[in-house]
Amino acid sequence: MATHHAITAVADALVQVLESRFSPQDFNNNTLEFKVYLASDFATPMDAGVSIFLYRIYVNHNHRNPAGRIDVNGRRFRPQLPLDLYFLLTAWAKDASLQHTIAGWMMRVLEDMPSLPAGLLNHRGVEIFQPDETVELSTAELETETLFRIWEVIVNNAYQISIPYVARNVKVESDVSSGFGDPVQRREFDGRSLVRA
Repeated sequence: MATHHAITAVADALVQVLESRFSPQDFNNNTLEFKVYLASDFATPMDAGVSIFLYRIYVNHNHRNPAGRIDVNGRRFRPQLPLDLYFLLTAWAKDASLQHTIAGWMMRVLEDMPSLPAGLLNHRGVEIFQPDETVELSTAELETETLFRIWEVIVNNAYQISIPYVARNVKVESDVSSGFGDPVQRREFDGRSLVRA
């Protein structure tokens, strides 16, 4: 039940995971960058590191109508919007050996973190996700033709090693109230019904 900042928070959490596990000694003392990219950033990419590019957002139809939250005053809100976020993580380096090393390391790090907890998603100190929420992270299926088409559009065929990932079922909460609900049940006790004539 995250706020509308959830998409940004998930992308930032991916950066945070990679930065927290990075050690220059693992890469012959090379410094790596970890950054969320727009399509225009691919024209002048980093020298070495990992870019995170959000290329698709789908509504998760398996969880299409999760109930809206009810606040402490009994006010009900509109249903949540469950989203699946598709990212393309790209390994950048000036030589093939370092690029391959970065790709393998990145995939191992993310495999060790199959879900992103609320503490990580809220690492900037903003309460975007509730404390009990997590976001599932896994590799995604992406046909080679689609992958090449993405690169054709964003960088004029200058393909780099890229791995697709999906963050599943990011539930975006509504701030639109649908009113107050009536009590589900009212108990009334009538002692007179227990008296026999």
